[in-house]
This record gives sequence, C-alpha cells and structure tokens, in this order.
Amino acid sequence: MQLTTAHLSESKRKWFIATLLLGTFTMSISQSSLSTAYPTFMKYFNLPASTISWLTTGFMLIMSVVMPLSPWLMNNFRFRPLYLTLLTLFVGGTIIIILAPNFPIMMFGRLLEGVSVGILFPSYQSIILEITAHAQRGGIMGTVGLVMGSALAVGPIISGIVLQFLDWQAIFFLFLIILVGVFIVALKTVPSPLKKKKTPFDFISVFMSLGIIGLLYFINELAHMSANNYVNWLILVVSVILLVLFVKRQLQLPEPLLRLDILKIPNFDLGVALTFLSYMSLITVTIIMPLYYQQVLKMSPLWSGLALVPAAALLSWLNRRSGLLADRIGFKPVIMSGFVLFIVGWGMLLLWASFANVWMTIICSMLIEAGNAFAMMPATTLGANSLNDDLIPHGSSIIATFRQVMGSAAIVLATVILGTRNFTGVFFTFLILETIALVLVFFIKDTQATSQHVKL
Repeated sequence: MQLTTAHLSESKRKWFIATLLLGTFTMSISQSSLSTAYPTFMKYFNLPASTISWLTTGFMLIMSVVMPLSPWLMNNFRFRPLYLTLLTLFVGGTIIIILAPNFPIMMFGRLLEGVSVGILFPSYQSIILEITAHAQRGGIMGTVGLVMGSALAVGPIISGIVLQFLDWQAIFFLFLIILVGVFIVALKTVPSPLKKKKTPFDFISVFMSLGIIGLLYFINELAHMSANNYVNWLILVVSVILLVLFVKRQLQLPEPLLRLDILKIPNFDLGVALTFLSYMSLITVTIIMPLYYQQVLKMSPLWSGLALVPAAALLSWLNRRSGLLADRIGFKPVIMSGFVLFIVGWGMLLLWASFANVWMTIICSMLIEAGNAFAMMPATTLGANSLNDDLIPHGSSIIATFRQVMGSAAIVLATVILGTRNFTGVFFTFLILETIALVLVFFIKDTQATSQHVKL
C-alpha cells in the first residue's frame, strides 16, 4: 500500500491519530472492564460465574478470529468508511447490551463489540505506523501503548467506581456516549490515507482460521475441565489441524490472507515474541492483583480497583517517554530495561508476598507495569521497522493475534497455578517467563528508526 495523502498536514495528521486513539481507548476499556461487574451480572441474570465469564471469553474469541482479516480489509476498503463502520458496529452492539432483556441477547451485543475491536486493533496500528515517519515511530507507538496499556489497566477501576453508584448499564452508556462523539469527530478528521490494493478473499483460509476460536476455547476451559472431557480434547485436535492447514496454505498462496512468511524476517520474529511476553505480564497483573488485594489483604472490590491506579498512572506516563527514548538511543537498551523491570517486579512480589503489605504490593505492580511501558510497544515498533510498509498490516495483525492468544493463555496459566490462593506460584512462574524474555533481547539486532527494511 502507498500513501495517497502526502499533502496531509501535520495538524490533520495529529487530529486523525487522536481520533483513532480515543475510539480505540474506549473500546479497549470494554475488554477489561467487565470482570469487576461479574457478581452484578450473576445476580441480575440469575446465572453462575462460568456463564457470565463468557462476556469476556466470547469477546476475546471473536476478536482473535477476525484479527487475521484486517490486512485484507485494509487492502480492499478505504479506511474512512471502514473505521466509521467499526464504530457503528460497536455502538450497535452496545445499544443491544443496554436494552438486552436476557443474557443471550446481551451476549450477541458483546460479540458485535468483539468483531469491531478485533478488526480495529491491528488496523489502526498499521495505519498509524504507515503515516508516521520512521524517525518518529517510537514516540507515536509509545502513545499507542499508552492507550492500550492504560485502558486495559483502568477498565476494572472505572467499572468498579461506576458500579459503586449506578446500575451496570451505566458502564455501557459511558462507552456509547464517548463513541457517538468519536463518530461525529471522525466524520471531519478521518481520511483514507492509503491506496487500495484489490486482493481475492480466500474463504478457505477464513474457515481454517476458525481453529483460533477452538484453541482459545480449549485454553479458557482448561482451568476447570477433567481429563476425560473428550469433547474439549476433540475441539483441541480439530483446532490444531485447522491451524496447521491454515499456516501451510498461507505459505503456499501467492496472495495469502495473512503473510506468515514474514515471521522469518530477523527482528520481526523477536518483536512478536517479546510483545506477547510483555503483554502476558500486563494482563496477568490486571487480573491477579485485584484477587490478591481482596483475598489476601481483605480489601473491598472498590479499593482493590483503586489500588491499581498508581501502576496504571505510571504506565500511562512512561509509555510515550519510552518510545521517544527508543527513537534516540535505539530499541535494544529500552526493551532490555523493560524486561529487567519485569524481573525485579515479579521477584519482589515473590519475596514480599508473605508480608501482605499493600504498599509493597503496589510498588511491585508499578515496577511490572513500568516494565511493560519499556518493553511492549518498543518491541512492536522494532518488529514494524524491520518490515516493508506493504507488510505492516500483516505484521500488525500477526502481533495482535499472537498477543491475544498468549494473553488468554496467561490468564489460564495464572488461574490454574493460583488454585486456592497460590499467589507465590503465579509470581514465580511469571518471573521465569520474563527471565526467558530477557535472554531473547540479547539476540535483537539493535535498530533505530532509520534502519533498513527487509522485503520478501
């Protein structure tokens, strides 16, 4: 793809990016905000937690399966109508949720939201990368990281505060009001800055990619399934076969749905691995630490949410600064410092767990989320800088899909290890994971924004 708006002024470019980020921030909050509201939903619909959890599980499943479609949509449709359509889809799903008389209808609205977010996440990252000069990518992707990381972290906080004073529908009213505003602003500020490149739609690849749903379903069921649950094991086998066939087909087709061959490009492969290893720690902190505050420190749901604020604030403050630093000194030292912070944070949690002190725990969470600020988006940008611009949509989709799958795996891994309050086991496991990640950093060929690109 090539830029068609070389005339796009700096002011218009900033408004364009701001509109994308505000819409994405609001949608990102919806990904993590509902866990705090599970007890409310259970009471309202008179359903068990295992059923209510599908509001998050189903959302993540549908997100993951539509992410590989992003490059094809970016090639075949102008971005402005695509973005407006995604906003409309999310708004429509939100209205359905607010008016839902029963859980199945609410679930349908939630799946519509998931489709919108799953397509938007890789799309907006690719287009921001492509309209940004290489020397400025670290800084702008730091801002993208600020949006993603802080939204994920503040989701439970916002929902906890809203539920303290209002009904659960107020959470979705908040999304609705903001996104209607974003839609109105987008009519003025969002152009279609890339040329279309018509490519055939491969229905067979799309069918095979459904294996992602089966794999994620199995991962999410793993925490509470028995060894003789043959249906789930069958789903796993079928899903793995479909994904193997999907990978083989993408490597053989002249115009694949997803360019998986770019995983052979040096630095991009490491960028993918380091991005999802960083994300695994971030999402685990947002899920596990509220449980630690409530179960070990005996804090209320409201205060357990507020205890996440310092770490979320630090993550937001550091994200853009880490990106700007990577632009100046290179990505390798910045990413390395991020994983060192991860190791220190998880290590201190492991050592201090027996003290059950809220301030120590908050400091450790801040170190872990600071590590994410220095690791995740710099690793994503490092990977993007190793790709030709035509491959960036495929790269963004691959990173987003891996991140989503491994994020789900991290939640299940932490939940299984946690069992009955085995928090030290969780802390130790993620300490080991991030130590492995630090070893991978040593294999990075350090690049700055002026580095050469590889085109397959």
